[in-house]
Amino acid sequence: MSGIDVDDFGSLVERPDAGIRRDSQERWRELLLPAGGLGKAAELADWLAAVQGQVPTRPITAPRAILFAADHGVAALDVSARPAGTTSDLVRAVLDGTAPASVLARQYGAHVEVVDMAVDCDPADLPEYVTAHRVRRGSGRIDIEDALTREEAEQAFRVGMAVADEHADSGTDLVLLGDLSVGGTTPAAVLIAALCGTDASVVTGRGSGIDDLAWMRKCAAIRDALRRARPVLGDQIALLAAVGGADFAAMTGFLLQAAVRKLPVVLDGVVSAACALVAQRIAFRAPDWWLAGHASGEPGQAKALDRISLEPLLDQGVHYGGATGSLLALPLVQAAAALSAELPYPGGKSEEAGEPGEPEADPEPQPEPEAEAEAGTDAT
Repeated sequence: MSGIDVDDFGSLVERPDAGIRRDSQERWRELLLPAGGLGKAAELADWLAAVQGQVPTRPITAPRAILFAADHGVAALDVSARPAGTTSDLVRAVLDGTAPASVLARQYGAHVEVVDMAVDCDPADLPEYVTAHRVRRGSGRIDIEDALTREEAEQAFRVGMAVADEHADSGTDLVLLGDLSVGGTTPAAVLIAALCGTDASVVTGRGSGIDDLAWMRKCAAIRDALRRARPVLGDQIALLAAVGGADFAAMTGFLLQAAVRKLPVVLDGVVSAACALVAQRIAFRAPDWWLAGHASGEPGQAKALDRISLEPLLDQGVHYGGATGSLLALPLVQAAAALSAELPYPGGKSEEAGEPGEPEADPEPQPEPEAEAEAGTDAT
């Protein structure tokens, strides 16, 4: 398999249409008094108009939550409140409809898809459509060894691209991105610290709810992994192979290809933020196609979002993961789209009648009716 030339994304990713965004802003001035009365909702609608390429926006009718799943070898160091190798339990909860993401997806009309990239279980334990793209079973312990080989990282990256293409082609109009993992916040912190040039303590959070001793073990593991990450900072695929994982490589490929295909994405927590930071290093325009769903409270997420200039839509203290935060942001996005699509012009004026603010054109002159037959004309 030939290697991936990620430099191509720099030219393939375009910015959303700034002219359409200005048109949307102008339209609000025609629609509403006071100006700016809808605040952040109108700004969100302006972003949607730009990424959809039209004013007013289309309603969000086909949202999908996509969860990339994997186990991480570093979890063997007890850096997570969950036992190492138990991501399969998280996957089953989603498939059974009992996970928070499943509940929210039902509530808001979104479909949920799980993509197994490196779950540490027998493939027969999960449905074939979930495991179809699996690259390997679990990942290496990143404090002492690579998470993946380069070939595995490239394979996972391509899976992410293929999933993005599949959804762009099938009509998905908004992706709620998330991860299912045990130990995933540790490689996320390594990637963010490496790319932002910070120390491990700055980006090490509590993840799944660890105590002080586990936090210290996690911080030490991140420092050890950082020493392995720094020599490959200039090669993003090598970086994902060294200190990421198959889910990280797939999510990075997904984010980049989604930007190429002009498919908007809502990020979830620190894992998707770390992947977004890697993707931004490859294609600097790509973050224009993403929203940050919420602030998870993880210091690494805040650092990554600041670096890529994304402001979270919500701050509700949610740090469960599994696309819970991005799904909670879905109603805000849907509301912004609906306001843009459905608010009428004042006085009943329709947009079909002309451009906002322009008078309607005079009707076409009608031909005079033919003169009646002269009186006295014989009808026979």
